[in-house]
Amino acid sequence: MVKADIVSISEKNAELKKQARELNEKLQLAEQGQDHAQKQVLLLGKQQKAGSFGTVKGLRTNPTVVPDESVNPRLAKLLEEIAVRKELIVALANSNVKTMLEVWFTNIKKAGVRNYLVVALDDQIVDFCKSNDVPVYKRDPDSDIDSVARTGGNHAVSGLKFRILREFLQLGYSVLLSDVDIIYLQNPFDHLYRDSDVESMSDGHDNMTAYGFNDVFNDPAMGWARYAHTMRIWVYNSGFFYIRPTLPSIELLDRVAGRLSREPKSWDQAVFNEELFFPSHPGYDGLHAAKRTMDMFLFMNSKVLFKTVRKDPALKTLKPVIVHVNYHPDKLRRMQAVVEFYVNGKQDALDPFPDGSDW
Repeated sequence: MVKADIVSISEKNAELKKQARELNEKLQLAEQGQDHAQKQVLLLGKQQKAGSFGTVKGLRTNPTVVPDESVNPRLAKLLEEIAVRKELIVALANSNVKTMLEVWFTNIKKAGVRNYLVVALDDQIVDFCKSNDVPVYKRDPDSDIDSVARTGGNHAVSGLKFRILREFLQLGYSVLLSDVDIIYLQNPFDHLYRDSDVESMSDGHDNMTAYGFNDVFNDPAMGWARYAHTMRIWVYNSGFFYIRPTLPSIELLDRVAGRLSREPKSWDQAVFNEELFFPSHPGYDGLHAAKRTMDMFLFMNSKVLFKTVRKDPALKTLKPVIVHVNYHPDKLRRMQAVVEFYVNGKQDALDPFPDGSDW
């Protein structure tokens, strides 16, 4: 009887090992994503034949998610009143940026933009917005977020936006995320393409740095093969980007928020770009998100303005959609000067400032 039991157990053990081996093989296939393309076809539509040479275009625009109002009914009701065509500008603010916030929403109003919202991180900003007839929303209490929101500086508060934005996307809204050190001169929604998951302004300062270039690395020790070609692009600015409510967009927010919580010394803009651009490689699955770089003269950073545009008679006549004072610490003074130059027509308003900062 004991021998019979041993034989029976051995057979069961062999069967379990076989099942484990098969499951491991299935897991490896799933991790390699060998059937990912087929699953995407089943999700998005029927398979197609390739057309003639030069006519084939790959899928660029991901479908939006099904809105889920149960995520936040209070916010859903507010967005129904504010949003235009299911999109809006969103800015986070606490009392540390109150003065800049006033310049920010004053010029948004002048530009004729109605679909914007301030996410207040403290009660003072709530009262300030209400007294100035500015749409405002304050989240339900959250101990982890509120402690940073009340006392955090620019970088700490900036990291919160990736967690807060998720609800907007789940509710089915496209968001133009905006820092408050930005001057609006035109309605930005008139200048978006909406063909990508993320559409962002660049920190680049010319065509090469903003849109990408082939940078050749020289390693003389390699002799004949000393020159290696590399692809470079200046980072996207995480303080001004348009994000559509798609699965890759929400995955991006989750990835960035997750890393910022695990890596407290990391910078949100660096993490944002790493998750957007790093490709899949052994041990890492890259994000499959479509991205577009905004026109650097329409969505202008302050390096472009102060180093190039103000010194060029032709470029000075162009009117940007926004100017983001991201490259300079004296933000308020430069914001006011931008308003004087572009809104009030004072031609020498930008002249007193150095190209960069004084330190």
